[in-house]
Amino acid sequence: MAEAAGSREQPAASRAPPDAPHRAEEEPEPASLDAPAAAAGRRRERRSGVSAVGAADRFPGGSLGPAAAPDPDACLLEAAKATPRRSSIIKDPSNQKCGRKKTVSFSSMPSEKKISSASDCISFMQAGCELKKVRPNSRIYNRFFTLDPDLQALRWEPSKKDLEKAKLDISAIKEIRLGKNTETFRNNGLADQISEDCALSVIHGENYESLDLVANSADVANIWVSGLRYLVSRSKQPLDLMESSHNTPRFAWLKTVFEAADVDGNGIMLEDTSVELIKKLNPTLKESKIRLKFKEIQKSKEKLTTRVTKEEFCEAFSELCTRPEVYFLLVQISKNKEYLDANDLMLFLEAEQGVTHITEEMCLDIIRRYELSQEGRLKGFLAIDGFTQYLLSPECDIFDPEHKKIVQDMTQPLSHYYINASHNTYLIEDQLRGPADINGYVRALKMSCRSIELDVCDGPDNEPIICNRNNMTSPLAFRNVIEVINKLAFFASEYPLILCLGNHCSVQQQKVVVQHMKRIFGNKLYTEAPLSSEVYLPSPEKLKMKIIVKGKKLPCDQDILEGEVTDEDEEAEISRRLSEDFSREPKLIWLCRELSDLVSLCKSVQYKDFETSMKAQNYWEMCSFSEAEASRIANEYPEDFVNYNKKFLSRVYPSAMRIDSSNLNPQDFWNCGCQIVAMNYQTPGPMMDLHTGWFLQNGGCGYVLRPSVMRDEVSYFSANTKGIVPGVSPQVLHVKIISGQNFPKPKGACAKGDVIDPYVCIEIHGIPADCTEQRTKTVQQNSDNPIFDESFEFQINLPELAMIRFVVLDDDYIGDEFIGQYTIPLECLQPGYRHIPLRSFVGDIMEHVTLFVHIAITNRSGGGKAQKRSLSVRIGKKAREYTMLRNTGLKTIDDIFKLAVHPLREATDMRENMQNAMVSVKELCGLPPIASLKQCILTLSSRLVSSDNTPSVTLCMKDAFPYLEPLGTMPDVQKKVLAAYDLMIQESRVLIETADITHDKIVQCQKAGPRRSPEECQERSPGEHEADPASVPVVRTEQNWKWAHGHQVKTVPGGNTGEGYWR
Repeated sequence: MAEAAGSREQPAASRAPPDAPHRAEEEPEPASLDAPAAAAGRRRERRSGVSAVGAADRFPGGSLGPAAAPDPDACLLEAAKATPRRSSIIKDPSNQKCGRKKTVSFSSMPSEKKISSASDCISFMQAGCELKKVRPNSRIYNRFFTLDPDLQALRWEPSKKDLEKAKLDISAIKEIRLGKNTETFRNNGLADQISEDCALSVIHGENYESLDLVANSADVANIWVSGLRYLVSRSKQPLDLMESSHNTPRFAWLKTVFEAADVDGNGIMLEDTSVELIKKLNPTLKESKIRLKFKEIQKSKEKLTTRVTKEEFCEAFSELCTRPEVYFLLVQISKNKEYLDANDLMLFLEAEQGVTHITEEMCLDIIRRYELSQEGRLKGFLAIDGFTQYLLSPECDIFDPEHKKIVQDMTQPLSHYYINASHNTYLIEDQLRGPADINGYVRALKMSCRSIELDVCDGPDNEPIICNRNNMTSPLAFRNVIEVINKLAFFASEYPLILCLGNHCSVQQQKVVVQHMKRIFGNKLYTEAPLSSEVYLPSPEKLKMKIIVKGKKLPCDQDILEGEVTDEDEEAEISRRLSEDFSREPKLIWLCRELSDLVSLCKSVQYKDFETSMKAQNYWEMCSFSEAEASRIANEYPEDFVNYNKKFLSRVYPSAMRIDSSNLNPQDFWNCGCQIVAMNYQTPGPMMDLHTGWFLQNGGCGYVLRPSVMRDEVSYFSANTKGIVPGVSPQVLHVKIISGQNFPKPKGACAKGDVIDPYVCIEIHGIPADCTEQRTKTVQQNSDNPIFDESFEFQINLPELAMIRFVVLDDDYIGDEFIGQYTIPLECLQPGYRHIPLRSFVGDIMEHVTLFVHIAITNRSGGGKAQKRSLSVRIGKKAREYTMLRNTGLKTIDDIFKLAVHPLREATDMRENMQNAMVSVKELCGLPPIASLKQCILTLSSRLVSSDNTPSVTLCMKDAFPYLEPLGTMPDVQKKVLAAYDLMIQESRVLIETADITHDKIVQCQKAGPRRSPEECQERSPGEHEADPASVPVVRTEQNWKWAHGHQVKTVPGGNTGEGYWR
C-alpha cells in the first residue's frame, strides 16, 4: 500500500505530467507487469547492507548501472547464496518449477497504517492509486484510479474520453469479483503473468460488462474489492463514514473495556495502564510496539502529555490488533457488514470450511464462545476480534480432527500397514560416542513408536545390559529397560509393539533375558505359534495390547536346546558386504531354545532375492534391509518390492555410515511399501518431520494403512510411475499462503536486532511424480504479520501417499535460516481458511506462531493457459482420454475384456460431462474452479434478483429435479447462466439415473473375467508362476484385467468398487 499512496509523486513512472496530452485509450504502455515491484525494489536496501554484485539478479528489473564494479566480498556472498537451502529435500529436479527470483513485498511495512475499517478502505480509494486496466484485446494499460469525494463514481486517467465519461457510477455496479474470473482474463494472452490474488473485476450495467483491473499487490486488490462492495451494498443509504466507524460493535466494546479500567472515570488513563490493558487483550503483542504506537498517535496530535484518552486507546488497539486479511474476509462473508450474524457464519462454515450438518444453534454457540463483547454474545453477532479468535482456535486448525481418532480399518494383515519405528532406540546422541539412555525409550513410546530396538550384551553379575557397543561407559540394565517398556508400551497406542532384539549375549545370559521378559511382560508377550493354514499375518486389531519379539529362531523340526544362527549385527553385515571377501559366510552365534521360542510372528531371515523369497519365505518371516540395499532394490525392482511387501514385513535401517545419527528419507521406502522404516528419533530435521507428520494420522496410533494399490493381491503399482496411477483418481491441491503471525527470530541467527525477511516454501512429498516445491515472495522486515497472498496449485497422482510440508525461512544473503515448519498428510487437510501451528526445529509447537492459509482440493485442474469458451469445449472433447485395454494373446480372455470397453467409456463420459457442466456454471458465476456448488447457488441467487429486489426466476420441480424458469424477459448474460444451470441439472440427472446401470455392467464384466479361488491362492504362490511357463498367460491376463479395471473403476459414479476387487 505504501507504493500505491506514493503513486502521485512519480509522474514519470505512474502518471502523465499535468501539461502532457492524454494518450489514446488504445495505446499500450510498455511497462511490464513486474515494473512496480522492480521500482520498489530499487528504492530500498536489505538489512545486511550488501548492495553490490548480484542485486540485479535478486530484484527483477533492478540495475546497478555501468559504474557498478565487481567486489570480491560480494562475489563470495553470491556463491554462498547459490548453495542449496537446508530445507529442500526434493530429489527430482525435473519436478521443480522455473526458478522464481526472490522478490520483495512492501504491502505490510511496519510503519504503514493498517486497514481496520470500511472508512480506511474509502480513504485509500479517495487518495487513489495506479491499477492496470486489462482489455479484451489482450492489451494492458496503466491508469490512475480514484474514488470521487462524494463516493458516487470511480474515475481513471489518462484517457482519450471526456473526463465525465472516464468514470463508472457506483450505482451501475452489479458485483465485484476478486481473481481472474471473467472472460477478459480467461482469454487474455498475458493471463499467466497476472497474479490471481492481484486481479479484480467490476461487473456493471444491464449486460454485465466487466472492468478488469490488476493491482500492484494483493493488499491493494483487497482494499478496492472491500471498499467497492461496501459502497455498492450501501448505495441507497446515506454514508457518514466517520460516524459509522465510531458506531461499530468493536468500538462499542472497546469503550466498555476502557471505562471499566478507568477507575477515576475521567476518560483518560496512564500510558502504562493502557499498555497493560492492550497486552491483556492481545498477549502476542510486544510492549515496545504498543508504546511506540501511542507515541505515534500522540505525536500526530501534537500532544505533550502521555495520558491516553478513550479515542486514542481505541485507535491504538484497532491499528495494532487488526489483521487486514481477516478484516477483508469478514466483510466479504458478512456482505459488507463489520460483523457476522448466525446466518453469515452458517454460510461461511458450509460453503468455505466444508462443515456439514451445521445449524443456527451451533453458530450461536460459536458466537457465545468466541465473541469478546457481552453485547455481541447477547445479540448473536461476531465482530472482528471474536472472528479472529475463532479462526485461531483449534476448531479452525488445518488438521482434520476426525484423523485424531482411529479412522482406518485395523482388521487387515499386519503387512498392510506402515509401522512407526525407531532405530537404536537407546541412543540420544550419535552412533559412535552416544551413551545409552533410558529416555530414548520413553521418548519413542510416548510418540507412538511401535517398533523399538534393544541391543543386548553380556553384563556383570549375570545381568544382561543394553548399551552402545561403541561406547560401553553407560550401559543400561536390561531388566530396568523392559520395566520402562512394560509401563509405557501402550501409553500412546493400544496396538502391538514390536521389540527388535539384537542378541549379543552368551547362552547363559540369554536365559536371563527370557526370564525377565516373561516375568515383567507376562501375558502381554505374544508367543503363539503361527498357523500354517493362514497366508497372512494377524491384524493389529487382533494383536491389541501384545508385545511381539523380532529375532532369530531355531528350526522347529529339530529337538535341540541350543544351536547356531546367523548374527543380526547390522554393522558387521555392512562391513562384510563392503569387504573384498564378500562371499565369506556371515558370522554365526549361539541361540538357546528358550529365547527362540519367544519369537513367533517376526522371525528374522536373510534376504537373497525376490524369486527365492516368494517361493520359500513364510508369511511370519521378515527381512531387514540396509539403507543402501533397499535403495538399490527400490530403483531396480520397484514393482517386485511392492508385491513382496503385500505379504511380508520389511524393515529398513539407516546406513552404518550415518555416524552422526542423521536420518534417511522414509518416503523413498514407503513408496515401495516397506512397513518398518527405522528412524533416529534423536536427530531432528526434515526427515524426522516427514516421519512425525505421517504418523499423526489414524489417531496417532503408530499404524497407517497403506494405499489399496499396495495391498490388493493382483494390482499394478510402481513407485517410479510417471503421471496418473492406474486405479487412482488424481487430485489437485490448491494452496493460498495468506499471512504469517508472530514469527520468531531464527535461533543462532547472526544478524542483529529482531528484523527478519520471511518467506514460505511448500514442499510436496510422495511418489516421485508428485514431489515438487514452490515458494512465496519474501516479505521484508516483518515478523509480526507478514502478508504473502500467493496461490499455488499441485497435481497429486497418489493422494493416499502424499504429504505437504510448510517451511518458513528467513531470507538472508549468507544463508536462509529456519524459522518453523509443519508437515501433514494430504488426507488430513481440512479445506477452507485455516491456521497452521508451526513447529520448531526439534518438533515442538511454538506458541502463537502460525501461518494463515486457504486450502481446497479438487479433482480437476483450474490453471493453465486460457482458451476461448467456444474452443474449450471442442478441445476438451478431442482431448478426452478413455481406458485402453491390453491384449493378453488369449482370444477367449480378450473377448471378455472387450465387454468392459463400452461401460468404461460410458463412465468416463458421465464424469467428464458432469465436470464440464459444473465448470461452466462456475465460470459464468465468476467463481474460481475451487468454488463449491453451494457458493455457485449463493452467487446465482443474488444475480437473479431485479433492481427492486423481486426474483426474476422461479424454482420448478420436474421429476424431483430443481429447474429454474424465467418470470419475464432477461438479459443475455442471465440467459447464459440459466442455460448453464439447466445443463448441470440435466447432467446430474443422467448421472443419477444411469450410474447404477453402468456400474452393474462393469461388475458383470468383472465376474466374467479370470479369477482364482482362495484355495488356488494358498496352494500356488506368485513365484511358482515363473517356474511354470504354461501359467504365464494366466498371470498376465490377471494383471492386465486388474490394470484395465483399476484404471477406471474408481471413477464410476455410484459404485463402491475402488478396493478389495480380488478379496
